[in-house]
Amino acid sequence: MVAHGAEQRVRVPVLRARWLRQTFVHWPFPPEAVRALVPREPAVDEYDGVAWVGLTPFVMADVRPMGVPAAVPGLPSFAETNLRTYVRRGDGRDGIWFLSIQVACPLMLAARVVGAPYTPAHLRVATDGDTVSYTGSRGAGRVAYRLVVRPGAPVQPTERDVWLTSRWRAYTRRLGVVLETPVEHEPWPLAGAAVDVLEETLTAAAGLPVPLDEPVVHYSPGVGHVRLGPSRPVVA
Repeated sequence: MVAHGAEQRVRVPVLRARWLRQTFVHWPFPPEAVRALVPREPAVDEYDGVAWVGLTPFVMADVRPMGVPAAVPGLPSFAETNLRTYVRRGDGRDGIWFLSIQVACPLMLAARVVGAPYTPAHLRVATDGDTVSYTGSRGAGRVAYRLVVRPGAPVQPTERDVWLTSRWRAYTRRLGVVLETPVEHEPWPLAGAAVDVLEETLTAAAGLPVPLDEPVVHYSPGVGHVRLGPSRPVVA
């Protein structure tokens, strides 16, 4: 199981931000298909006997390193889009494994030093009436997506909703070493979302087959106090 709220305090963050207008699109896949894309440890986590992959576009706002207050003018805000799955270590510690990270800010490419698979991309997030639209492309447009959702009423998260959205550490691999990055923020306020448009080639580009079923979709207006801690090697 996972917790709806942060499982640890990040007392000395290396990065702070707000994550806004985030949509979670989750597909179920055969575990063996996802297992081929991640290390043996941490292993693919499953819910109801399947592995889940999430497409999560959002806006990173007021991004700043440790010690810089949010009131400083000119802090960067930009779009980011993750394709991710979920993993669990042998000791039970769960987290996110990124299959790809597309970002509109070149400064974030520095995170490649800890193995985060950042790739520069053309991304856009826009609101129009009751819809939120996301578009993205990389590699001369060969890998792209378009998503338009209509956020609905707030929901009380189910056990599966929490499992899909509430993860408090990310795992990456650099030079054969698995690293763990803790994250802290308030619980996601979730709403249902109707999908008007969903076109994407990210999952196929990652090496995934056709999903087992239609996606599960949530929307969140966002969280305002995100704190990312330093990445540390995983000790077996």
